[in-house]
Amino acid sequence: MTAQKILHELKKQSDPSLIDHAKRFFKTGKGEYGYGDTFIGLRVPDIRAIAKEFKETPLSEVEKLLQNKAHEARMCALVILTLRYKKNNDAVYDLYMKQRNFVNGWDLVDISAPKISGPYLVDKDRSVLYELAASDAMWDRRIAMLSTFTFIRNNDLEDTLRLAEINLQDKEDLMHKATGWMLRELGKRDKPMLDHFLKKHLEEMPRTMLRYAIEKFTKEERGLYLSGDIK
Repeated sequence: MTAQKILHELKKQSDPSLIDHAKRFFKTGKGEYGYGDTFIGLRVPDIRAIAKEFKETPLSEVEKLLQNKAHEARMCALVILTLRYKKNNDAVYDLYMKQRNFVNGWDLVDISAPKISGPYLVDKDRSVLYELAASDAMWDRRIAMLSTFTFIRNNDLEDTLRLAEINLQDKEDLMHKATGWMLRELGKRDKPMLDHFLKKHLEEMPRTMLRYAIEKFTKEERGLYLSGDIK
């Protein structure tokens, strides 16, 4: 199977009436984070079904698909990579990192980093995450943060906290949301650890990050944190 044949299948199943909504949803206007992105009009379940059908496509062709300008094509390529990861871990990870400039949307990061870069780095040196966290590219920074989702699931929490501390100074709302989300997941595993982190950084923490982090707290606890009255 070639990238062109997969793209043909994606277009065959597309619904152009979905394009305008996708453009608004993914903020493609001038000055917005998704500026310039293009869509052909496909729902995520349909993309996943096509990816599953063509999951044995050679990685060289998946790489071409990942470089396509259509958002849905890039998503399909990333889903294929997640399906292929266990069979060819090194090759999939290397391709992912080499072509990560095409992983340029919050949804593209979120479906891939916890299933490729996260698992790959579970038992390896993780310094690459701190290099990504220092990148000027927001999507690199989000890949770093979302990769720790895998660690959290393994009760390995320190890198999430270290990256969250770095992200306290991030200017992007999408990073505040991603970091708060990972802190929330960490809190499901170790609430005292999350409480300690939040209390330590409460004054400097972006409001959105805090709201996401405390989403599973009781109403009373949320009120205390948001008012700054937590002890």
